[in-house]
Amino acid sequence: MNQQALQQKKDAVKAIKESFDKSASLTVVSYQGLTVAELQELRRKLEEVGATLTVYKNTMVRRALSEEGAPDLGDLLNGPNGFVFSEDLSKGPKALTKFARYHEKLVIKGGVAEGQVLDADKVKEISKLPDKNGLLAMFLSCLNAPVTSFAATVKAIADKASPATEASSN
Repeated sequence: MNQQALQQKKDAVKAIKESFDKSASLTVVSYQGLTVAELQELRRKLEEVGATLTVYKNTMVRRALSEEGAPDLGDLLNGPNGFVFSEDLSKGPKALTKFARYHEKLVIKGGVAEGQVLDADKVKEISKLPDKNGLLAMFLSCLNAPVTSFAATVKAIADKASPATEASSN
């Protein structure tokens, strides 16, 4: 094998490893049948949410993931695939699921998130999760609820006691 081709393969594996390290999730999709315009639209929608769609040889992805200690994707790496690396756990899968509703040729095959191999159904479940800001808002509202309830109770007791003290002072 010539040195230039070998170096290109090493660079591809390195790029995949870097993308995988930066990502919270990796989704494998089949994009056969999509037009160039549809692929460009998909890439734009993914970029808006901090995800990227790239096409690599399956063997390069398999090698990079095994070097990273990630689980083997097995049958997901058959046929022509696109790989979506998403910085946020749910944003990439959410954009893919939404795009696939209107473009039947895009097929979500599965992926990897938090060290586990996911099938297509699990990826779709992840897409229904709120993003990081949504989860933080939910958490803060849970923390805020007891304090708000306590304050309302104290105010109700104070309001109830206030007319009685005014009546006794008259």
